[in-house]
Amino acid sequence: MSDFEYIVNSIEKNHIVNLLDSDRRLDGRRKNDIRDIKIETNIIDKANGSAIVQIGQTKVIAGVKAQFGTPWSDQPKKGSLFIGFETTPLSAPEYRAGPPQPDAIELARVTDRLIRESGVVDLEKLCIIEGEKVWQLNIDIYALDDFGNLFDAAALGAFAALATTKLPDIQIVDGEVEKLETSSPLGLTNFPISITTYKINEELLVDAELREEQISDARITFGLTEDHIVSGQKGGSGAFKSEEIIDILRNSIKLASEVRAKVSEQIPDLTFAGE
Repeated sequence: MSDFEYIVNSIEKNHIVNLLDSDRRLDGRRKNDIRDIKIETNIIDKANGSAIVQIGQTKVIAGVKAQFGTPWSDQPKKGSLFIGFETTPLSAPEYRAGPPQPDAIELARVTDRLIRESGVVDLEKLCIIEGEKVWQLNIDIYALDDFGNLFDAAALGAFAALATTKLPDIQIVDGEVEKLETSSPLGLTNFPISITTYKINEELLVDAELREEQISDARITFGLTEDHIVSGQKGGSGAFKSEEIIDILRNSIKLASEVRAKVSEQIPDLTFAGE
């Protein structure tokens, strides 16, 4: 970073901190406000499930592709699930084409942990022939516009794509698996939500926009179902005090409930197994 960039960054950080001290932000929100959420589903014809998710100006697209696979030897009755995340030069100037960058790898791992540990997909229901054939779900997420907080956007993208996923109906004839023309909803078992809190100096705020994210000292992301804390990831060089983490967690639980209500309004026919 040049001396000029450092000075500009310091001036902007002081301005943002002064606003936060009065519970105000650059875009007019308060510290505990999440930007508007918009979800559009079934936007990729060739995918089994898909969605575009926007949080403010941050936008991601997610698609689910189902294919036959072989189960892991230690889990013969379970299907498999893989999540990938990619940033592109179109989503932000600092991203480059080529192999996944460290930020994209972390985003994929954090999203994978949330989806996997929440049990949103019952992997045993993906089993076709025990020990031989299962459904393998590949969830690919791409950043279209990065205006901050890709963590929560990626989580919503993965969930929304899974919520609209349909698997081909099958029949087994003489040990061979055949796909039928019809399909059935995947069926979800949980409603995981990701809430990311950022720290700038001593101020805490949720759903940082890009400039806030760039000057933040630390962030922490909690993955939550309606009943459990299923994942957590801390980033940045700064630290959180123990009492701050407790407050953040309580606030994240409250906000996750509010986000679920907003998401439910935008995903048609959102149902869960057993309903």
